[in-house]
Amino acid sequence: MRMGSAVRVQDPHTARARPLGTHPPEVAIIQRSIAAAGLLKPPTYSHASIVEAGARLAFLAGSVPLDADGTLVGAGDPVRQTEQVLANLETQLRVIGSDLSQVVYTDVYVVSTDPAVLAQVWRVVEASGLSTAENGPHSSTLLGVACLGYPGQLVEITATAVVPE
Repeated sequence: MRMGSAVRVQDPHTARARPLGTHPPEVAIIQRSIAAAGLLKPPTYSHASIVEAGARLAFLAGSVPLDADGTLVGAGDPVRQTEQVLANLETQLRVIGSDLSQVVYTDVYVVSTDPAVLAQVWRVVEASGLSTAENGPHSSTLLGVACLGYPGQLVEITATAVVPE
């Protein structure tokens, strides 16, 4: 969509319609819906996250369990790999001027078909602060997959985050 197009959005500050893309640059409101009516209440994630127009968003490539030298961390251990993935995600966010509290969406990929293994990984994600941000938990999908890109890799997390001005 072009800036200033005919599409209009409601300005939360003045209750007037404004052309899309013309919100003040400081507007970066994250609203998280804890549960949608008629759906099972999710335990530690949201069904939806809404970012007010005018915010800068970052779409982060998958964080992987490699250290700075490219060595796999936590071979055979999905919990240790998740810790490394989250540490790498925090680094990615810090470099762009954001942090875990600004993450609005993640996909968490785990090489396993065992729900117990997926639950172990999710507990690490919960403990990281992603699911306990000030505005409530972020939206997320947890997936069991057949394989990931690096030999021995068991976990990968992609994220979308607000980058505050």
